[in-house]
Amino acid sequence: MTHLNRRSFLSLAALGAATATLAACSGGAATGGAAAAPYTAPAKDLSATLTYAIWDASQKPAMQKIVDKFNAVYPNIKINIDVTPSKGSAYWTKIQTLASSDSLPDVFWMNGPKIKLYAENNQLLPLDGLTAAKAVDTSNYPKALVDLYTVGGKLYGVPKDFDTIALFYNKAMLKEAGVAEPTADWTWDDLKTNGAKISKFYEGKGVYGFSGDLTGGQTSFYNTILGAGGSIVSADGKKSGYDEPGSIVGLQFWRDVIDSGVSPNMQQLTDTLATDMFTSRKLALLMDASYIVRPTHEALGEDMGVVALPKGPTSNQGVIHGLANVIPANAKNPDAARAFVAFLGTKEAAEIQAETATVIPAFNGTQQAWVDSVPGAGLQVFLDAAQTASPYPISKNTSAWNSLEGELLPQAFAGTKPVADIAKALATKMNDALSAES
Repeated sequence: MTHLNRRSFLSLAALGAATATLAACSGGAATGGAAAAPYTAPAKDLSATLTYAIWDASQKPAMQKIVDKFNAVYPNIKINIDVTPSKGSAYWTKIQTLASSDSLPDVFWMNGPKIKLYAENNQLLPLDGLTAAKAVDTSNYPKALVDLYTVGGKLYGVPKDFDTIALFYNKAMLKEAGVAEPTADWTWDDLKTNGAKISKFYEGKGVYGFSGDLTGGQTSFYNTILGAGGSIVSADGKKSGYDEPGSIVGLQFWRDVIDSGVSPNMQQLTDTLATDMFTSRKLALLMDASYIVRPTHEALGEDMGVVALPKGPTSNQGVIHGLANVIPANAKNPDAARAFVAFLGTKEAAEIQAETATVIPAFNGTQQAWVDSVPGAGLQVFLDAAQTASPYPISKNTSAWNSLEGELLPQAFAGTKPVADIAKALATKMNDALSAES
């Protein structure tokens, strides 16, 4: 239901089936995984063949360069990169099927909404042995990402890359409408006021001042909830935060910008992604993630600008999400797999990713090439945001309440029912779903 849909996570029905399947594979109740095995780097002549499962074909060239570098150290470990496009949930459907037959790939990409599901059902190998041996140093990655992939006190994924959120703007459109470019000092009120000026200037042309993708929270309402001092789910994944006063204020923000005409209405945003409206110059200001930088710059060129999120009642804090590399609990070649995952988490591997400008590598201090990929666009804001961002909100069965968000929140944004009533109803249903995870 969030922009993680572009990373394609399971539907509620599929995830429910996956939960049952994974629990059955682990012998029933989730126990939180096996103990982490001690790790010693294997001999350089170790021979093995590994499958590395990913979902983004555009990243395969960079992944192959990393494999080539790894093979300079371990020439006899052959790694086959298996790309399954995320469109239509194909990747996660495949992973679920392979989990049910105890044949998961030797190393594969994992995202935040799935980590607890797979880790707590004993499908993943704990990686604390890598950290204990200093083969992986978690201080090299944003703490929020490390926390995201730590379940029951054990690290299950080595961070690969991350997304943070900022305010994109079209320089030419703002100039034409007589609105100054946004600054880091902007507040929600500044955004609303200037967004209204833009919408009025372009009135009758189907062009609006501002929006975000309201079909999911990562690039819209999660950030305003945090900016108003609310929360989405408790840190332990046991209780909804939607009925908190700050959360209601954060949701009301979107109702207000729609009601005032600053933003397209809910039906328009359902029919056309806000990102697509922005790249087609139908939207002047957009709240969105770092992963749209490359396609957005290709569409808008030098007209694209980026600035930190406007400050809400308490902060301009946003969410951070990112991918991690994981290993199945029943790995056929655990020594080779751990050696490869450790290498994937190195500065050298991160620098290769940065050169492609496709994603922000998770390894601290390697992101400058990504920032420099669009000179003058202000991409440093995404790195700065990682320092204060909150981890993407998850529980064991994240998709269950993501589905509830998609069912109820559009009514609040569209004006069908009061925001506070919807928020409280969502919290009640979400708490029922969270209780069912135990």
